[in-house]
Amino acid sequence: MRIFLAGASGVVGRQAIPALLAAGHDVVGLGRGQQSCDTIAALGAEPVIGDVYDADGLAELVRAARPDVVMHQLTDLGAGDRTANARLRMVGTRNLVDAAQAAGVRRMVAQSISWVYAPGTDPAAEDTPLDPDSAPGRHGTVEAVATLESAVAELPEWVVLRYGTLYGPGTWYERGGLMAQAAEAGKLPATADVSSFLHVEDAASAAVEALSWPSGAVNICDDEPAAGDVWVPVFCAAVGAPQPEPSQTERTGWARGADNTKARKELGWTPHHLSWREGF
Repeated sequence: MRIFLAGASGVVGRQAIPALLAAGHDVVGLGRGQQSCDTIAALGAEPVIGDVYDADGLAELVRAARPDVVMHQLTDLGAGDRTANARLRMVGTRNLVDAAQAAGVRRMVAQSISWVYAPGTDPAAEDTPLDPDSAPGRHGTVEAVATLESAVAELPEWVVLRYGTLYGPGTWYERGGLMAQAAEAGKLPATADVSSFLHVEDAASAAVEALSWPSGAVNICDDEPAAGDVWVPVFCAAVGAPQPEPSQTERTGWARGADNTKARKELGWTPHHLSWREGF
């Protein structure tokens, strides 16, 4: 198939391009500027320069590319600005969906996240509702994700990939990354909050496989949800940071991790990195 990949020079996009090409697909990669396009070209895809906030320009790029599928791997987290990322999820996604519809594209595969579910005791499955009544500091993220997923579902065929917390090359969790810096400064607490992780290579593999999946949302994460007092010491050791002091706080209700049973057993996806333990 011919794929229009938005976010092609990003953390997942850089992994997805080689995987898509290896599977026999043609890839047109959207970059924000010349440096991004040089990265996309070096990976073997056809680069185009565009801005997802320029609705008319984006529509023209998608129309000219004539893709079978639009793949959405857009993020804006380089500076650690969650507000900017929320705006991208809402406005950028809206423009990308409109562009796909105007070009007659039937299918979209889009990146979402798996830690916006309502509070509960066990790792959340896909039928767990999202958390619209969350606290103010979290509400913007949940609202942006809900808006993204609703827009993507307007396409006749769509898959929303609810990724776990990404780690690996280019992420906040690599040596020197934002979370590694926090760990080195002793500011990464080992709490009871549960996270589900996902290596960026596995995020890309799921995106490729999702080209043929039925419409719906799918949790994409590894096999071991873990509390911070379990994973933080392992992460600190991996990045050469001092061991953290354990926290005595109770688990936050929504910090419950995600269940990957649907991806694993119904759709046949298997992460290469089964656990953050070896992945870190």
